[in-house]
Amino acid sequence: MIGLAKNLPFDLHVNTYICPQNLTKVATKFSKETYLYWYELMQLIRQFELKAEEMYKMAGKIRGFFHAYVGQEALAAGCMTATRQDDPFITAYRDHGWALAKGMSPNGCMAELYGKATGVAKGKGGSMHFFGVEQKFFGGHGIVGAQIGTGAGLAFAEQYLGTDNVVLCFFGDGAARQGILHETFNMAMLWKLPVIFICENNNYAMGTSVERTSNVIDIYKLADAYEMPADKVNGMDPEQVHDAVARAVKRAREKGGPTLLEMKTYRYKGHSISDPQKYRRKEELDEYKIKDPITFVTKNILDNKYATQEELNAIDARIDEVVQESVRFAEESPWPDDDELLKDVYVDQNYPFITD
Repeated sequence: MIGLAKNLPFDLHVNTYICPQNLTKVATKFSKETYLYWYELMQLIRQFELKAEEMYKMAGKIRGFFHAYVGQEALAAGCMTATRQDDPFITAYRDHGWALAKGMSPNGCMAELYGKATGVAKGKGGSMHFFGVEQKFFGGHGIVGAQIGTGAGLAFAEQYLGTDNVVLCFFGDGAARQGILHETFNMAMLWKLPVIFICENNNYAMGTSVERTSNVIDIYKLADAYEMPADKVNGMDPEQVHDAVARAVKRAREKGGPTLLEMKTYRYKGHSISDPQKYRRKEELDEYKIKDPITFVTKNILDNKYATQEELNAIDARIDEVVQESVRFAEESPWPDDDELLKDVYVDQNYPFITD
């Protein structure tokens, strides 16, 4: 029997953090263990997102903004196996999948969506502001493109402290239009910061296609102006994601500076739950679903006899238990106390406040 707790970055039975050191070393080939890790992680992300969407739409238990990661799971899988746990990740508001990949508890993540005190941000952040310092996950940012500059700042901190950690900074194709990207690229190259900028290009910034917003259709070419290494990657294939990220990580650890990777991926859901998706054809969505990353991994597992269909079914059943438990945990968790309102708010004690 294949045990989930051995492969995922946390113990699914007790929801405590465990670093999969044997899996986060850069591989020269993709082993049975790697494929089973990918399968379990991607299934966890997808089932968590689908259940959370159900709680949002059907039960009305989750409110506010909600951006699902369904369809883009191969990026999380490939990036995790090409990095170490100490490598910081930072992303935008489509952040649930990345939080789970970095080892944050499904219970805490679901509770945060519910706005409960046991959530990963004490119920104060909601869907767009997951945060886990212990897991080296730094958000979850609601302002488009803001995390690009912050990601470079995290990389500067690692460089200043003399570590060999590498920051992975994720943003969407819409954020590639923000001015902060160009300022940050210039500074990152000038200082040779250990950061990998990863554009999750899912074709649409909210509801507007890349073709309608930029003369530069290939986003990775934006790096040319700064002589930054760059590449376009099939983001629906965890093998290709892993290989591209592993090359960029090696360069950064060897003080070779940043890389821009454009990951071509696709979200099966709308920009957010309220998105009617009138800007794309159903046929386009169906074309991408043929390339589904979980289907790709499942086929390779079965073809290589890494596991039987019955064993995969058993994994699916246990993941379902974990997701159902996260809902029970969120339902039974308390709301934040009123005195939490003014806590965790940044205050500079040396600032001359006017009190009268």
